[in-house]
Amino acid sequence: MPDLICIVCPRGCHLKVENGQVTGNFCNRGVQYGLQEATHPVRMVTSTITIRDGVVARLPVATSKPIPKWMMFDVIREISKVEITAPIYIGTPIIENVLNTGANIIATRSIERSPQ
Repeated sequence: MPDLICIVCPRGCHLKVENGQVTGNFCNRGVQYGLQEATHPVRMVTSTITIRDGVVARLPVATSKPIPKWMMFDVIREISKVEITAPIYIGTPIIENVLNTGANIIATRSIERSPQ
């Protein structure tokens, strides 16, 4: 496995993970991050969707929890299929249990209806 740069804190330790052992870490959080990244990497996904009749044209959304890294682009494709109509409020689920990941796609901003 190639070296990793730990992203848990600003220190950015250069980690090496071999045979279930992590070296190069300054703290225990680096050990947890290195093992997670080596065995089951996960990521939060953020994107935008089209919102009709809103004061802005795009609604920012995110996964409610990290999903497996290998599913990121599949989730993004699912997000790109969605269009909603304003108003929408922060925290509203847009897609529930996206691709059976256990994560919801939620609105990360409230957008009011455009006055017409």
